Amino acid sequence: MSSKPVIHVVDDDDAIRDSIIWLLDGERYSVRTYATGEDFLARLEHLSPACVILDIRMPGMSGIEVHEQLTRNGVSTPVVFVTGHGDVPMAVEAIKRGAVDFIEKPFNEQKLMSVIERALELDAQNAGQVAAQSVVAARLAKLSPREREVLDLVVKGKMNKTIADVMNISIKTVEAHRSKVMEKMCVRSLAELVQAVLTAGDPAPR
Repeated sequence: MSSKPVIHVVDDDDAIRDSIIWLLDGERYSVRTYATGEDFLARLEHLSPACVILDIRMPGMSGIEVHEQLTRNGVSTPVVFVTGHGDVPMAVEAIKRGAVDFIEKPFNEQKLMSVIERALELDAQNAGQVAAQSVVAARLAKLSPREREVLDLVVKGKMNKTIADVMNISIKTVEAHRSKVMEKMCVRSLAELVQAVLTAGDPAPR
């Protein structure tokens, strides 16, 4: 994985690609360019940190179609659209569907840099969230079926006596299961346990 942020530039205009390369290529960023959306999708690697500068109107697949394909493929790399004045309504609609922002041609260099920095910050946040979800998911997988059942009831706010009645076990057994759940989930309080379940996006309270 590259240590530099990777900026993917997808635009059928040679001059636009060259100008963005001139602006971005150097010590700070790695720049990869593509003349078509099809070429970009065929060569796309899941790299982080990264963002995509995507022309909204291109021959073949449009930028909108490329963005939709990324979404279907579960790729969360932030996308910034490059638009002509007449394409602004489409760009606004794309933002509603998850794009970070759009810049109009001819673009202001400072505006482009600012948008790229924001996109990379968002990518870092996404990467951190994915990593946290992976850690919590691994901890959840270590729970036994009984411990998982206790976890579900605890997260629902059930008291030990209620859990004991629901599961037809003694309160001491519930306490033992709760202790193991806390240990395996690496948490010290009920609040931390609930937060862990929320971090995992786990549908624990059933």
